Amino acid sequence: MLPEVQLTEVTREDIARVATWLQDQEISESWFGRYTYGEPAHLGYDPAKMVDANEEEWNRVFKSPDHQPHRDIFSVRTSSGEHVGEAQLAIDEALGDAQLSILIGRKDLWHRGYGTSTTIALLEHIFTKLGLYRAWVDVPEYNTHAREMFEHVGFVHEGTLRQSRPHQGARFNSVILGMLRSDYERRYPHAPGSGPVHRV
Repeated sequence: MLPEVQLTEVTREDIARVATWLQDQEISESWFGRYTYGEPAHLGYDPAKMVDANEEEWNRVFKSPDHQPHRDIFSVRTSSGEHVGEAQLAIDEALGDAQLSILIGRKDLWHRGYGTSTTIALLEHIFTKLGLYRAWVDVPEYNTHAREMFEHVGFVHEGTLRQSRPHQGARFNSVILGMLRSDYERRYPHAPGSGPVHRV
């Protein structure tokens, strides 16, 4: 049985927690890795700077869907409301697709189904609420657990980006895994067991 998760709006306390998580190299490597100059990578915004952002900047990052592709950013919470991670969708409505990115920042909860539950909740959001055609992920080859998890959920290998990820002083390939709406409907004909998407 997978743990239930909620996808909620992001708070400043959540962002401070994400910034702390990313100081751990093992966690940052499981997210977007590190920039070539060594700092933890984080797409969409800089957690360290957003903690004290003014309201205009906050709304631009977390509440404005005007730019394309736009980014939906969620906090991942347990059924009891505990913040355990972050999930992002980079949505290109013109193409009808969304790229998923998932971080479970609580290392004590790794490999316990929270990534799987979050992925299924995001897929429900993508295909049921947003009505998009395709979901995809870009996974570095050294993150074998993530690749196995996405393939278990139903993503299939679509291509390889050669030496796209810097990691520990070297360059590594990453793989593109995708799922079509028709794949989702065949695999999940009933409501996903991870629970509904909640925006609170």
